[in-house]
Amino acid sequence: MREVKHWIDGQAVSGKGTHRLPVWDPATGEQQAEVVAATASEVDSAVASCRKAFPAWRAASLSRRAEVMFRFRELVDANRKEIASLVSAEHGKTVADAGGELARGLENVEFACGAPHLLKGGYSEQAAGGVDVYSILQPLGVVAGITPFNFPAMVPMWMFCNALVAGNAFLLKPSEKDPSVSLLLADLLRQAGLPDGVFNVVQGGKEAVEAILAHPDIEAVSFVGSTPVARHIYEHGTRAGKRVQALGGAKNHMVVLPDADIPAAADAAVSAGYGSAGERCMAVSVVVAVGTAGDELVPAIAERIEKIRVGPASDPDAEMGPLITGEHRDRVAGYLDSSGADVVVDGRTADISGGPGFFLAPSLVDNVTPESPFYTDEIFGPVLSVVRVDTYDEALHLVNSNPFGNGTAIFTRDGGAARRFQYDAVCGMVGVNVPIPVPVAYYSFGGWKASLFGDLHMYGPEGLQFYTRTKVVTSRWPDPATSQVDLGFPKVR
Repeated sequence: MREVKHWIDGQAVSGKGTHRLPVWDPATGEQQAEVVAATASEVDSAVASCRKAFPAWRAASLSRRAEVMFRFRELVDANRKEIASLVSAEHGKTVADAGGELARGLENVEFACGAPHLLKGGYSEQAAGGVDVYSILQPLGVVAGITPFNFPAMVPMWMFCNALVAGNAFLLKPSEKDPSVSLLLADLLRQAGLPDGVFNVVQGGKEAVEAILAHPDIEAVSFVGSTPVARHIYEHGTRAGKRVQALGGAKNHMVVLPDADIPAAADAAVSAGYGSAGERCMAVSVVVAVGTAGDELVPAIAERIEKIRVGPASDPDAEMGPLITGEHRDRVAGYLDSSGADVVVDGRTADISGGPGFFLAPSLVDNVTPESPFYTDEIFGPVLSVVRVDTYDEALHLVNSNPFGNGTAIFTRDGGAARRFQYDAVCGMVGVNVPIPVPVAYYSFGGWKASLFGDLHMYGPEGLQFYTRTKVVTSRWPDPATSQVDLGFPKVR
């Protein structure tokens, strides 16, 4: 059985632990590799490697750090096909979908290439007589990222690109479900000229996570995953004195007003609801049909579902692949036995040519109530719920009263309604006739309410802010003739 290794000091290293975790092939249902889960002592060794490499990397010039990121960008671009294929093999998403993930990840690399501009501080000359004041941005030290299975290439790039160009050393703990791409990215960073030890990878599960949260030499932790785990990461990390940003779950609502372009809204709902088998934190999971919109929208969505080809990535015509594990597939399918909704399309009965893998075809449920498990739970699979309401105000109430606040969208031809919605929605990311409003890399990604624990969003300007701290210097080069003792509080005049 192939072992997925750690990456420490610029090379792949076999695990020494006894706990082994399976890596499945979602398309066949067979185990394709195993992870030897890192122990606390192995995490300690990886952190020690980061700590040793940090001083020299911090001392490297901004242009040198940017140069490494430029080279990494070119290497990732040159290896797009291999990276996408590896993601697809372990996650199950189609190669085209994996390629789209990689393209969005590259945006973050490109943003980080601007480090010499992004890391500029401020300067105030003559703040007082003969006194200048200026601020500088400095790295934190050793920082860590704990990333989810659904975007094994993109989400790590959200984190380590900014962290590295800011001068930090980075420890990555990827998902144990699709971990291999982390090693490929680590090797590309090595080829780009990143010094050994600046970027390390430890594979594993809970023991590795707890060791990261408790380690005294790790200054900050970034996390993306479910809300219960995000809350745990935030509480335990901050209790240990770390800076933490922990992105949690989502229940993204797509509000469709009666004046919307219904065919376009149906296309968007299907694309955003079933892409990557619904295993996206920004997937649309609830369509809120206002007034008469649902009467046309539901049959239009059902019609489009019938044309979706579900199958393995080896099928060049497949548009949607399997779910990540058999256990998760069964959990998602179990919702279709729930009450409180009308099952319009049941994905369990679809004819799938993929074979014995972890497949579940798209499902559509209508007349979902806010009390139904379809609405209350983050299903994280290809199940799209439709809630019907009479008015815009009812739709807005659903969005704002939901405990999650990751992303939302509105579909309408009314500019006034759209502007009101973007103003009123209690949510971190809003789309107007855009179903998945993931920001471009020079903005930042993050939700509100139970979708984010911490003060700063991820990647972009706030991501860079997370991985740096500001130091303010007050400087005076006095004329010796004017020097005197003054015990009063410093004045600026």
